Amino acid sequence: MNKPAVSISLSSYGADLVRQRGQGSFIEILAAAGATRIEWREELLTSEDPAQLADATQAEGLESVYSSPLELWLAGQSLPNPELITALQRAQAFGARWLKVSLGYFTDNCDLQSLARVLDESAVQLLVENDQTLHGGRIEPFERFFADVEQHKLPIEMTFDIGNWHWQDQCTASAARLLGRYVGYVHCKAVTRRADGKLVAIPPAASDFQQWEHLLWHMAQGVMRAAEYPLQGEDLVQLTREHVTALAHLGQSQLECAHV
Repeated sequence: MNKPAVSISLSSYGADLVRQRGQGSFIEILAAAGATRIEWREELLTSEDPAQLADATQAEGLESVYSSPLELWLAGQSLPNPELITALQRAQAFGARWLKVSLGYFTDNCDLQSLARVLDESAVQLLVENDQTLHGGRIEPFERFFADVEQHKLPIEMTFDIGNWHWQDQCTASAARLLGRYVGYVHCKAVTRRADGKLVAIPPAASDFQQWEHLLWHMAQGVMRAAEYPLQGEDLVQLTREHVTALAHLGQSQLECAHV
């Protein structure tokens, strides 16, 4: 039985450390820890050379996801964000098979045929994520967007960020039930509210893994999943390996049932 693909978002290691060491320094760590994929973070790039990272990643047998903070739809615009073309090209330069962006300001006036033309020119798979904003972090716009995506037969899947739904008080279980069939990538993130009222990502407890297990039942078997929560410690290889193993195990009972 093949294990599901596990990615590590490099933001998990902390912005300061990642910028200080460079994102390429984590390739060997992820490979040694048994990860399948690496998620480059555009907002944490410094002087990295895309071609070098693409070659180094391939040499270690890893695949790449490229994460951009770009919003697919800008406020008041019917055409997709003009920067999407550059983002797709940049993802390809990094050797990434996937580009992850946020939904942005999707309305019924958004032109999906124009989006289709942009995507036809790229081999990179587009993933659209729920973020923490009012306009891009609620269930209803995603229902409408993916209904249109389905109607136009566009090659787009959803990045389902488990933790981000909390920022807009959305029910994660309802989101999984309503949107699960569109999901191609799951960002795993436990969330807590600090004393000052701010929501922050934290490493998962056993109860979080149990909740995530139930959420994945609404998604495709073996869906790609990623750690996007703090991975900080002395031995990053061992720490990462533990979480890769735990995330790979999610949904295995679903697979086992399917093979009975």
